[in-house]
Amino acid sequence: MIKVGVVGFGYWGPNLVRNCVEHDDIEVVRVCDMDAQRLKGVTRRYPNIQTTTSFDDLLKDDIDAVIIATPVATHARLAKKAFLAGKHVLLEKPIAASLQEAQELVDLSRKAGKVLMVDHVFVYTPAVKKIKDICRAGQLGDIIYFDAVRTNLGAFQKDVNVIWDLAVHDVSIMQFILGQKPTSCSATGLSYFGNHLESIAYMTLFFPSNVIAHFHLSWASPVKVRTILLGGDKKMILYDDTQASEKIKIYDKGIDVVSKEKLHDLYVSYRSGDVVSPKLENTEALKFMCDDFVRAITTNTAPISDGVFSLDVIKVLEAASLSIKKRGQEIPIL
Repeated sequence: MIKVGVVGFGYWGPNLVRNCVEHDDIEVVRVCDMDAQRLKGVTRRYPNIQTTTSFDDLLKDDIDAVIIATPVATHARLAKKAFLAGKHVLLEKPIAASLQEAQELVDLSRKAGKVLMVDHVFVYTPAVKKIKDICRAGQLGDIIYFDAVRTNLGAFQKDVNVIWDLAVHDVSIMQFILGQKPTSCSATGLSYFGNHLESIAYMTLFFPSNVIAHFHLSWASPVKVRTILLGGDKKMILYDDTQASEKIKIYDKGIDVVSKEKLHDLYVSYRSGDVVSPKLENTEALKFMCDDFVRAITTNTAPISDGVFSLDVIKVLEAASLSIKKRGQEIPIL
């Protein structure tokens, strides 16, 4: 039984607490939040869980791990204290507010010999796991492009721009499915609502394998869109997360090129076959994430979304933000 303390009971914290409470191998000992009213909600729902407004008090508990679901600006400070107190850490995404902070957390977790995991929950969804299996089996052939759109009307963030808020999801999905690291990034974006944080952005990533990835991100769209198009030279996939069923559709469509020696002898034919929607597991992604966290702690192995995985995500977000400042200049991703 892994004993945990949860910090933050605002937007995402209640979902984390619920999944931990329902997990056979996790015991939630205490929930911490600076808002006493939120803690009253914890007591009403879970009378056996203790509450506190002091993070230091939580760290003194007999717990194995700390789950942090607080604003990104607080992640590094809280996670450092948790590692120094000898606790494993599960952090809400993104891992930290900067690449430097993220690297410090990765280094500190290694030094402490503790698990550092980040809640990139989409890599644990049945849909994304299925897409990865399809790609791994070679059904799509060689991947050509990854095209993601994530738009909505709001919710505007106070501490991060639209890339750090929304692209963090799709970049983690891309990274998990492709298993490749981009080498450079070009991005553009603007703020239209009176602050310095970009509310609309477009981002392009380039890979050494000649794959291209594009992201459209917006807090100013009249409709909620959550789609990913993944194109291969054999088949293509549409993933629409807004759909209650048939979230994945596999299109047996493509282009066949026959070329003779000269360019003007190039022939192109178009294939249009069946559309298949595979059956998906009906299990909440957070349940799988909790499973991975427990497994990582008990077996001393890295979870899927460990600190290094999240560090690579942050490298993309930082490069994109720098590119925006330079009006779309291509920025290397080291």
